Amino acid sequence: MKRGKWLLSLVVRNAGWKLLSLAIAVGVWIVVANEPELSAFATVGVEYRNLPDDLEISSDPVSSVKLELRGPSGQLRAVGSAAPEVILDMSKVLPGERTFPIGDGSIKLVRGVHLVRAIPSEVRFHFERRSERTLKVTPRFRDRDGYEVVDFSVTPDSVAIAGPASHVAQVAAVQTDQVNVPARAGSFEYPVNTFVDDPFVRFSGLARVTVTVTVRKK
Repeated sequence: MKRGKWLLSLVVRNAGWKLLSLAIAVGVWIVVANEPELSAFATVGVEYRNLPDDLEISSDPVSSVKLELRGPSGQLRAVGSAAPEVILDMSKVLPGERTFPIGDGSIKLVRGVHLVRAIPSEVRFHFERRSERTLKVTPRFRDRDGYEVVDFSVTPDSVAIAGPASHVAQVAAVQTDQVNVPARAGSFEYPVNTFVDDPFVRFSGLARVTVTVTVRKK
């Protein structure tokens, strides 16, 4: 008997607030249920995670895809403030080509919105082992009329590069930005940046060197 009274007291306690909460929940459900279902396109970025440390992406990266989404109009509007994400798990990739489907398993959407299709529906990457090399630095000069460089040195004289193995192997030289030779004789030092002509290759250490030149009048 006591147990029955205790349960009854739980039901009637704050009954007004409980009825109000129920009414609000029903009202929200009615509004959502009566919202027209619409479709919309959203262009979203492609992110990846868990790429093994010894591998590099050596193909042109896919930076975005277009998603056709469907859902209640209010939820679709919310997509604008909470953009969906396409996340690719690369933890099991090996050297070579790998295709990743773009679907429900790789996309996070707000509740009530679902994916109709992705354009493209899959993306492909090429993976290679990471490689490193150390190359000599070749300075570039811009002579002034009447003066010429008779001697030069570069400190440090070599730099380390890294990237996909096939790209690193094809780098023939590391060059500096152009050094403008002064219109006077003497010895001069110029801190300059170095560069390689391959967007897939980067410097794994210091990329700035000092070029010392000796200039004389012709």
